[in-house]
Amino acid sequence: MKQEKIWTKDFVMLALANLIMSTAFYFLITGLPLYLGKTIHADNSMIGMVLAIYTIAALIIRPFTGIAVDIKGRKFIYLLSLLIFGLLFNAYIFSVTIVSIFLLRFIHGLLWGITTTSASTVIVDIIPAKKRGEGLGIYGLSMTIAMAIGPILGLVLAKKYDYEGMFIIGSALCFIGFILASLVKYPKYEIPKEKIKFNWSNLIEKKSLPVSLSFLLVMSSYGGLLTFIVLYGKQIKIDNPGIFFLVYALGIAISRVIAGKIFDKKGPRLIGILGFSLLIIGFPILSLVQNAYGFFGSALIMGFGNGILMPTFQAMINNLVEPHKRGVANSTLFTALDLGIGIGMVLTGFIADLFTISGSFLISTGICTLGFISFIFYSLKHYNANKL
Repeated sequence: MKQEKIWTKDFVMLALANLIMSTAFYFLITGLPLYLGKTIHADNSMIGMVLAIYTIAALIIRPFTGIAVDIKGRKFIYLLSLLIFGLLFNAYIFSVTIVSIFLLRFIHGLLWGITTTSASTVIVDIIPAKKRGEGLGIYGLSMTIAMAIGPILGLVLAKKYDYEGMFIIGSALCFIGFILASLVKYPKYEIPKEKIKFNWSNLIEKKSLPVSLSFLLVMSSYGGLLTFIVLYGKQIKIDNPGIFFLVYALGIAISRVIAGKIFDKKGPRLIGILGFSLLIIGFPILSLVQNAYGFFGSALIMGFGNGILMPTFQAMINNLVEPHKRGVANSTLFTALDLGIGIGMVLTGFIADLFTISGSFLISTGICTLGFISFIFYSLKHYNANKL
């Protein structure tokens, strides 16, 4: 009997392409808020809205991308979107007003939504079904590494080469990712005899909704963290607050592969409870222990939690649908991701202006608790009743 392998040439190429593209994406997470504050003098609310428009754009396009990759195939859509996504980094150089930044962020967000949705569908096609949790955990490390190095590199590049250099290097990285993705042999899948047709009701995979709801709540808490952690670190006098992402990513990296293996053997309940518990512990530490120990300690704890939950949710939704519905299922999950991050960015910005950034992280604790309740009493029951 032929052994099913995760580590194939195509898997490695896709993981590397995702790593490189995501690293460029994370340049903007830290570089853009500082750029907006320094050159356009935007306040916290404006920064939150500029970053949120990116995820709103991705939110709009993902459902259409999901059904498109199921009808037309993965390769063309993925490669074209990745190429354009990279080219758009250069447009930031010429965007010097808040209106042009808003417009560019919206267009860039559309391409991010298309690229990541199609890529996540391709990787599920490649990973053996019996090793889906482990495979997605390993693949997710590409995003984790990008999360660790991207924000720090963005700050370094912006300081050394100014923001123009950061944008140009981001574009070049995406082009390298495009070349790697072009070398992949994209698997074919059987389209059912009843040909899939575009229909508004087909834009969302209903079987994925209960799991996606829990994921949305998790990502709402993450949106504020992603946007304001560097500013918060500066407020509480942390040296090199960008290292938060490195520690956070370390937690994710350690937990991802372990979580995937446990999921494949034991299912989502145990590992999901652990992931939520770590997030619910981490946010209060970040908010209340305002020193380096609390700042970086919470990063590690929440990194563990996020690293457990992301591959768990993704494996769950792909275990609920047939292969020809994976595109829509993944777009539904990532729509929840974008909507959650967008809500978190805006909500945190307003709370930070009304009260403090620290106070907004306490609100995130409550949001994670709601996600945990949703997971136990809704998502798990639905998963156990409908798993294929």
